[in-house]
Order: sequence, then structure tokens, then C-alpha cells
Amino acid sequence: MMKIKEPVLKILNKRYEPSTMVETTFGRYNLSFKTDAEGRPILLFMGQKDESGNIKGERYARRLKISPMGEVIKDHWEHKGKAT
Repeated sequence: MMKIKEPVLKILNKRYEPSTMVETTFGRYNLSFKTDAEGRPILLFMGQKDESGNIKGERYARRLKISPMGEVIKDHWEHKGKAT
């Protein structure tokens, strides 16, 4: 299982356009992530892009738990297996 390293987490801790797929690169990896209604990345595909534009590599899902006051209680990335 591949853990997400700190430099990639810095990219994922930023806010982006809400409810979209964002594509970027980091080093030799292609990153593609889906954002929630608040613009926070919640689903990540990390690996190498193939000829058809799909990323072959690893898939992660973000677990966010937010209090009624809007404070983040839990925030971690869970490895979900291979992305094909």
C-alpha cells in the first residue's frame, strides 16, 4: 500500500473549484481528483496516465468528519486499491 507523501498532501489540502475533476502532475505521477461542494479534494487517482487518458495506479478516498460548527474533526486519506 502506498501512503500519500507530504508534498502531495499539500496539493490536496488546497481548495479548488467545487464539484469538479482536477488534473495535475507531481513529479512522475499524474494526479486526478474530484472535489466536493466546498472545493475540497475527496477522491484521488494517482499514477500514470494511459493513452485513453485514464490513470493506472492507486485510488484513495478522503474521510472528512466536520462538526456542526464547521470544525474538521477527522481528515484522512484511505487507500482504496488499484485504479485502472
